[in-house]
Amino acid sequence: MRPRSRPRSTLLAAPLACAALLAANPAAAAPLVFEGDVPADGPDHFFVEVEVPPGTAEIEVRHDDLSEVNILDFGLDDALAGGAGYRGWGGGTTEPIVVNETAASRAYVPGPIRPGTWRVVVGKAKVVASPARYRIEVELRSTPTLAAERPRTPYAPPPARKTETRYYAGDLHVHSRESTDASATLEENVALAKQRGLEWLEISDHNTVTQLDYFGGVHDEEPGFLLVPGIEYTTYAGHANAIGATRFVDHKIGQPGVTIESAADAIRAQGAILSINHPVLDIGDLCIGCAWQHDLDPTKIGGVEIGTLGVTAGAQLFSERAIAFWDALLDRGAKIPALGGSDDHRAGTSTGIFPAKVGSPTTLVRATELSTRGILDGIKRGATVVKLDGPDDAMVELEAVPRRDDVEGLAFPGDTIGVRSILLRAKVTNGVGQTVRFVKNGTPEDSVVVTADPFVHYARVDAPAEGEDRWRAEALVDERPRTVTSHLWLRRDPAGPDAEAAASDEGCGVAREGGARAPWVGLALAGLVAALRRRRRAL
Repeated sequence: MRPRSRPRSTLLAAPLACAALLAANPAAAAPLVFEGDVPADGPDHFFVEVEVPPGTAEIEVRHDDLSEVNILDFGLDDALAGGAGYRGWGGGTTEPIVVNETAASRAYVPGPIRPGTWRVVVGKAKVVASPARYRIEVELRSTPTLAAERPRTPYAPPPARKTETRYYAGDLHVHSRESTDASATLEENVALAKQRGLEWLEISDHNTVTQLDYFGGVHDEEPGFLLVPGIEYTTYAGHANAIGATRFVDHKIGQPGVTIESAADAIRAQGAILSINHPVLDIGDLCIGCAWQHDLDPTKIGGVEIGTLGVTAGAQLFSERAIAFWDALLDRGAKIPALGGSDDHRAGTSTGIFPAKVGSPTTLVRATELSTRGILDGIKRGATVVKLDGPDDAMVELEAVPRRDDVEGLAFPGDTIGVRSILLRAKVTNGVGQTVRFVKNGTPEDSVVVTADPFVHYARVDAPAEGEDRWRAEALVDERPRTVTSHLWLRRDPAGPDAEAAASDEGCGVAREGGARAPWVGLALAGLVAALRRRRRAL
């Protein structure tokens, strides 16, 4: 999510850093000035071309939307001058763009300043007063004035931080200061994540990958922690998460060859995952384009952010609607895992209606190792659990087992198995006083009260006669989902496992302490409480 309410942008109010740059180069030629009307028709983005002569060592672009109510976004492109094209995206902030061969302002890419035609990219984020106008000033310098703030190094995936098969806790939607609407450094984000017990973060800055230049230094200082590459692919009709992407993906929907389908293909071509961020977060101008409106083939979607901002931040309603959005995609035959991300822009110091905080929600990925490949492979398998409020929520581990006494699961979230019947096992830890339930094809089964830590809930289920059934497990607080697993899929295989003879009390909640079954008196009380809860809901 990108907060979009802001004071009017004005060249006179540009950051003091801009004045400092001018003072450092008093002999610079007068800036080029481009002013005009925003095209009323056509795509959401247009270009203002700038001719850059030979000998130019640095470009500075200052921009203004000349309005109290309109909002324009800005970026820079050097494709027509023979460059790679993408030189950065600043969005709707007022900060000037500065690039030279060795340094660049945040969210922009340093590199050669090739002579030829450059383009200032302008996005029509919000145009309510017409005619909308823009003003752009471009200063071309023969001597660089901007020095690098800190060393940049090409991104390289670090070695595995840990090597064991288990769930690893992290956050799939965190911004650093390379998003120009964010202020948190990587180090601040990592410090908060570690304080909250997380082991990895995906840094998903808006339409840029410049944050990757700084991953190496953090990985050197934090040998047990993992930063996962990513992009928040921000459009005016929805935001997606390109999990694992290390190369820019064009977000200017409507330009030649740029569609949501081409973007999904470009993300997948990198081995990355397209997930939909905050799909139902429709809060108007507070977050332009946050709610998902694109029509994209569900088979191209690799995840849905069912939780954003946590639930105690007032976002519970969005989580429940996002879960319904997720179920609707699954009803169309897609196998998409549940994901969660905080959308933290300020390392836990945000205030206001939705004060995001790293780790709220927390996504747990079952992986063979703590590495970028391990996390991506786990998500692609669908082996995820989302704690909607944060790391202190109950943990729910979903497995399929032929018999109760099986120590190892036959299948886990993300797996599709052929069976005649099977026992579903949901192990709940840190959840005493909550309830746990299974959900079949989006429809909840009866819940039972969690009376011990750990607590194991079983249900014997038959495979469908045709097609596949999907099953997940949820822990609930005040009858609202708080921890949600991704799904197991069951299909009928006449030669597959049959759990019919497993035990006589399948479908009950079974509390276990130290691996032993709790006394039957406790089970009877738990069943009575669950029955009373169901009766109260029926009334």
